[in-house]
Amino acid sequence: MDTNTFNNEYEQVDPAKDAEYRKKTRKSLYVIMGSVFVLAVLAVVITSIMVHKNNNNNNNKSSSKTPPSTGTSSAVALKAVCKETLYPDLCYSSISALNLKNTTDPEELFRISLRLAIDSIHSLSTTLAAKKDTTSANKALEVCQVVLDDALDTLNDSLSSTEVLSLPKIHDLKTWLSTTITDQDTCLDALDEVNATALIGDSMTKPTQYASNSLSIVAKILGVLAKFDVPVNRRLLGIGHTGGHGFPEWVSSGDRRLLQQANPRPHVTVAKDGTGDCTTIKEAVKRIPKKSNNRFVIYVKAGKYVENNLLEKSMWNVMIYGDGKDKTIVSGSLNFIDGTPTFHTATFAVAGKGFMAKDMAFKNTAGPQKHQAVAFRSGSDNSVFYRCNFEAFQDTLYAHSNRQFYRECDITGTVDFIFGNAAVVFQKCNIRPRQPMENQYVTITAQGKKDPNQETGISIQKCTISAFDKLKAPVYLGRPWKNFSTTVIMQSNIGAFVKPVGWIEWVSGVEPPKTIMYAEYANTGPGAALGGRVKWAGYKAPFSAKEASKFTVGNFIKGSRWLPATKVPFDWGL
Repeated sequence: MDTNTFNNEYEQVDPAKDAEYRKKTRKSLYVIMGSVFVLAVLAVVITSIMVHKNNNNNNNKSSSKTPPSTGTSSAVALKAVCKETLYPDLCYSSISALNLKNTTDPEELFRISLRLAIDSIHSLSTTLAAKKDTTSANKALEVCQVVLDDALDTLNDSLSSTEVLSLPKIHDLKTWLSTTITDQDTCLDALDEVNATALIGDSMTKPTQYASNSLSIVAKILGVLAKFDVPVNRRLLGIGHTGGHGFPEWVSSGDRRLLQQANPRPHVTVAKDGTGDCTTIKEAVKRIPKKSNNRFVIYVKAGKYVENNLLEKSMWNVMIYGDGKDKTIVSGSLNFIDGTPTFHTATFAVAGKGFMAKDMAFKNTAGPQKHQAVAFRSGSDNSVFYRCNFEAFQDTLYAHSNRQFYRECDITGTVDFIFGNAAVVFQKCNIRPRQPMENQYVTITAQGKKDPNQETGISIQKCTISAFDKLKAPVYLGRPWKNFSTTVIMQSNIGAFVKPVGWIEWVSGVEPPKTIMYAEYANTGPGAALGGRVKWAGYKAPFSAKEASKFTVGNFIKGSRWLPATKVPFDWGL
């Protein structure tokens, strides 16, 4: 960002229950996916019939027509699918070249589009790897290597997931493809930080467009289902109630208990005084099993741990908890000014799915003069943060990608201190702007949605926005970082220090594009008045309850699937 206890019941997935669920729903899913196919080709069939009818009318006679060849049918079907993408010409030319069986099945066409994206990103990654050690932008290229490898891993997961396709899987695919695009954009951001985008030229264009086309195809399938209101659609989409329970449903019942327990039994205990299994968190991280479906618990005793940690993408379902957000503190000071790319400045970073943190503090103490200095970065899908503290100055919390949920956390910073392109909901958190450097202003959020079909954005609900210190600088709720930036603040208390205009442009004096989506709903406090807010085309005012409900836990991050019932106070919707 630019300046200005542990038992088997705690396993994440209960195989018996999962198998039973699949058995009960398999028949319905077959019906649904059959409907997907029918609906996807319905427009093509109707068009063919209408053309045939018009020809008959024009000739004023009946005639028998030779059925179109398989190749012709395939071409028509492919054009219908590609028409829904942002890059239809590339979609058609690239997929038709690989569609050797002339299939009209949109699922298979989608799989082909995924293979194209995988091949192009692999080629790009290989090209960039060859440039390392030959340029001064090596650290930025290292970021590219990391995020492109993650993108490939995500795309391969997506391809595997198409073997048994269901509506929940479609939601997953939309999330993962959104992340793939974000990963590529992160590479560009890293190069841009050091003015080295020339190294990549336009070689990022096609990989990004291939990923975008795949996202468009899967997004439009969902759109058709929603439009025709296929039975069981609402239940599978998680639009029903959760009984007024706690976390979104992608946290299992075992994980709920882990979050609620005062002292869940850990696999590893970290203690600076030597009373645990390790004296550093880094030692504990080395013990995390790879790609485990079972929850791995790390307990960190009170103390200040000055170290940087990364939980790689292969480290699944890890929970780390401490003795309190003011007692167990992880601290670092990596920063951009001293030569570290923003992406790698994080004191603590997680990429593996299913990460949970509770009663911990994560800080970056580099100071405002060091500019970008991240306290915590998360690219973990279905990640949960409960009663944690994130503290730094610029770029404090990097909600990079995938689905994330923050409950009763404190986030403190100055410039763009909540940023990234995750689908993220903050609920009942304390958001605390602090005094920046002289002549700086404070921007709370900077959201990075790049593609209109990405299911990403920042949702701040029932939070308190209050000053951390003696705040004198101008404060804005945020600024749109990318062309489709999406941020909603609702049912929150906003302090008087927020400027009446509310929001500010990314580039001074240049109104952001109308494609952004910024809104406020039912906020309170002296800074919540809407009368003086920006008049941008992309700022939605008034904003209805129906519109706001799209950004709740239940709808925005499909929380009814991955954060099930809990005793922790929680509102599923508004």
